Amino acid sequence: MLWTVALLLPAAAVLAQDLRNVDGCYIRRGTFCESRNLNRIDLSGENLQNSQFTRSNLSAARLVGTRFDSANLSFTDLREADLSGASLVRANVRNARLGAAKLAGVDLRGAVLQNADLTEADLRGANANNADFTNARLGRARLDDADLQRANFRIANLHGAVLRGANLQGADFSRAVLENADLTGANLDQANFRDARTMGCIGCP
Repeated sequence: MLWTVALLLPAAAVLAQDLRNVDGCYIRRGTFCESRNLNRIDLSGENLQNSQFTRSNLSAARLVGTRFDSANLSFTDLREADLSGASLVRANVRNARLGAAKLAGVDLRGAVLQNADLTEADLRGANANNADFTNARLGRARLDDADLQRANFRIANLHGAVLRGANLQGADFSRAVLENADLTGANLDQANFRDARTMGCIGCP
């Protein structure tokens, strides 16, 4: 018994050391990190599913391959953050600031990004099936080759956005701004452009 306890104690010490505490925020799955300053933090590859980062500052953070599935990132500052290859399946990203963020290859299936600011964000090759971008700002964003099937872009601003080769099957762009956007080679099958503003749009119906 004593020999077993002796083996377990060092292991517990290692686990305690691995549990990072940043500005009172413990980095682990399901953590609660509301209103924390995590500017430029590196959480690449971490499993932060079901966590809450509401109103926290994660600007310029390195979050490559990080798992935020079902996490709450509403009102979070993620400007210029690198979320390349990250997973945000069914995440709450309402009102988040993602201007100039790197989101290439990100998984946003079923995520809610209502009122989010994604101005000049890079979402090339992203999977955003059934994602909700209602009233989001995507001006000059890059969505080349993104999978946006059944995504909701109602009243979203995509002025100057690039969606070349994107899969927009069943996407809803009703009342969206697509002026000067580029949809060259995009799949528009069953997409809804009712009352959309498309002046100068390349490839719009």
